[in-house]
Amino acid sequence: MGCFFSKKSKRKSSEKEDLTPTTTTVETTTSNAVPLGNNTEEAPKQYSWDKREKVDPKDYMLTGLKDVTVGRLPGKLNGQQFVIQECENCNIYVLDHSATITIDDCVNCRIVLGPVKGSVFFRDCKDIKCVVACQQFRTRDCKKMDVFLCCATQPIIESSTGMKFGCYQYYYAELGFHFKDAGLSIFNNNWSNIHDFTPVSGENNWCLLPETSAVQDFVPVPDAESEFKSVRISTDPSRSIVPLTKGGRRKDSEESCLFVFFAGEYATANTRKMIDEAIAKGFVLIQTKHVSMRPEEAKRVFQNDAEDLVELIKKGPVTALELNGDGVVEACKNIANEMFSGTKIFVSDNKNTSSRDVDNFFNFADMQMGL
Repeated sequence: MGCFFSKKSKRKSSEKEDLTPTTTTVETTTSNAVPLGNNTEEAPKQYSWDKREKVDPKDYMLTGLKDVTVGRLPGKLNGQQFVIQECENCNIYVLDHSATITIDDCVNCRIVLGPVKGSVFFRDCKDIKCVVACQQFRTRDCKKMDVFLCCATQPIIESSTGMKFGCYQYYYAELGFHFKDAGLSIFNNNWSNIHDFTPVSGENNWCLLPETSAVQDFVPVPDAESEFKSVRISTDPSRSIVPLTKGGRRKDSEESCLFVFFAGEYATANTRKMIDEAIAKGFVLIQTKHVSMRPEEAKRVFQNDAEDLVELIKKGPVTALELNGDGVVEACKNIANEMFSGTKIFVSDNKNTSSRDVDNFFNFADMQMGL
């Protein structure tokens, strides 16, 4: 049992076009019009693709660079594909949203990639430290990578070794808009749920970075002298667009609480406010999810409380948090009463059933997202 609270146009055919030759005349001194002949030349047709801005492929790739700080400023990619290849000892900052990004044959580079609508694919890379947000993350034939990741689906490594993963922690002023433009939710992050296509018996090709790992120690912000000096970048976890989650690491407490916000104008802001408040009280954010639900699914997830929540679920996706720590259920109920008394939410009712609430919701969410 949980608790919930309220506060025609048609193109003309060529047959119909007037192709009648025109006659050009000039007047003589006697005012008689003298025909100069027939002018049958037509202006060339203009098609929509003729009016498109010409794209230079070089604007969408970085190749063969060494010992430099390079990248793209916000507004330079606008959803295009991007390629990085054969770079060595470079600091690379791609601070815009894109369609897909491939990184090939790079060595000893620090890389930041703005939100990617599709896939990020590292191939034949070594000694890479990176910050990545994407729909799909994959590596092949890579060695020694440290990745601070936000990935909407299950990250995949193949024929790769020495891979280490941490939760995405990054901020710049345009980043929230870039997430929206890329169609990514800041609450769908499966950074620690790695699938190894080529496991080796008795060996681990990947692990999680220490919980105390800071992005700044791996991928420093651009130098003040660089072209990126105008972009306000922060690697402070408290400012990160994506919430910092514990992921697959061992939980500190056996008590967890499910806290759910329903679709509404302030859902995202309220979710961030709840996370900040819970962390300030010493609790830990384990995971988050942003998913759509059908009424019949709500009955399976929320059970006895489903009837009161069906109409809310019809309004749009829900955002759920798993918070962990001794006394977290009672604390979350108090926060709900004090801070969200006018807002419809769901919060676990007691610690004896809260683990079931968490399992029911996040098992459903993982199935919904194909994880």
